[in-house]
Amino acid sequence: MAATLILEPVGRCCWDEPVRIAVRGLAPEQPVTLRASLRDEKGALFQAHARYRADARGELDLERAPALGGSFAGLEPMGLLWALEPEKPLLRLVKRDVRTPLAVELEVLDGHDPEPGRLLCRARHERDFLPPGVRRQPVREGRVRGTLFLPPEPGPFPGIVDMFGTGGGLLEYRASLLAGKGFAVLALAYYNYEDLPKTMDILHLEYFEEAVNYLLSHPEVKGPGVGLLGVSKGGELCLSMASFLKGITAAVIINGSVANVGGTLHYKGETLPPVGVNRNRIKVTKDGYADIVDVLNSPLEGPDQKSFIPVERAESTFLFLDLDPSQGSLTSLVLEGACWNIEPASLLAMALLRWL
Repeated sequence: MAATLILEPVGRCCWDEPVRIAVRGLAPEQPVTLRASLRDEKGALFQAHARYRADARGELDLERAPALGGSFAGLEPMGLLWALEPEKPLLRLVKRDVRTPLAVELEVLDGHDPEPGRLLCRARHERDFLPPGVRRQPVREGRVRGTLFLPPEPGPFPGIVDMFGTGGGLLEYRASLLAGKGFAVLALAYYNYEDLPKTMDILHLEYFEEAVNYLLSHPEVKGPGVGLLGVSKGGELCLSMASFLKGITAAVIINGSVANVGGTLHYKGETLPPVGVNRNRIKVTKDGYADIVDVLNSPLEGPDQKSFIPVERAESTFLFLDLDPSQGSLTSLVLEGACWNIEPASLLAMALLRWL
């Protein structure tokens, strides 16, 4: 009996939905290697692999069988997807057009590394970023540039402003997926997009205030406030928005700084200068890449204290995600109690989660 790769669901599913991967028709206890690969919209290759052993019936179910090594180990039913790594170092898997799926090629190979044997079976699995029925609406209102995603059913829905980091432009894939969970999500661009500023050297918080007001005034958005979601520079801007603006009820900050970084931020006569940089602290890795983790000055000392975002003004609930605290992020530094002078009752809730 020939080996067969079985996927459930059989057809397309959304990128954030689980897929069950199983193999039937193997020999009892047969060692195999499963490999996943995809190419992004620019043709860059991402791959992952793991070693497994079939059970006594010649079957393999990734929900029950632990990986024996490879790109990951242990019981990880979705490991072949979350462990995808670029063929070329430092590339990130980014979906730029949410209207088209990404196609994942799955292969089952006989044996284990370093040289797995012949191809036993394969399957192609397409994963969508625009859930069924979700409405995508480009936004060009006043100065605001972005895309609004609305769930299929009639609203109103809780609203979210979603922003990414220093790459600029407009990324929609997180907003589109969140809309499938029942949120009205504005994917917001803030520089290097259409007629917006080409750099982030000078940013004005009034632009982000206009985006919040646009979302709150939308007939399919439920008030009285909106949530914020941001990563890196986008997370830092979310923290500034929650500190200065009205109408923010919650903010999720992913690897965002608690000090202003990279450019000057203005709002109604107030200015946050960027925290200082010491280029002498740049390190070169063994692979020849620049490690800039330590180049920022401490915002706890000297004139760089002026770069601190006045989070004590905020009336929001916060969730901080620090994805690699070993790298000494400014989020981790301050939230561990280094210097915030905040009364416990001044924040509705604050949590710091670390993903190692």
